[in-house]
Amino acid sequence: MRIASPLAALFAFALSMSGLPAAFAQTDTATDTKTTAYEASEQPGTDSWITTKVKADLLITEEVKGLDINVTTTNGVVTLSGRLDNQAQVDKAIAIAKAIKGVTAVDSKTLTVKPAK
Repeated sequence: MRIASPLAALFAFALSMSGLPAAFAQTDTATDTKTTAYEASEQPGTDSWITTKVKADLLITEEVKGLDINVTTTNGVVTLSGRLDNQAQVDKAIAIAKAIKGVTAVDSKTLTVKPAK
């Protein structure tokens, strides 16, 4: 069940702004064509919008603990990181990110399941 909330969207936007300087960091990418969240983006405005939209959608989806997921975007590649309760939450978070317009790929290598207690 999804619950739309302007407050959730505003909160997601504020969270995404905290990581914004990393998206604008200047790095030498002339010899490396691989994109990571730590490289400079060729589309910082669009990447910020994608990050905000992914975070907002994660926050309003009950099946996923959106507050436990860090989201960054560089050149349309969304990187999800964090630790969730089960694989179903990980899969749902990936699906949510892939569904956002402008997302070219989702890197979820650092989005893991918490170990069982």
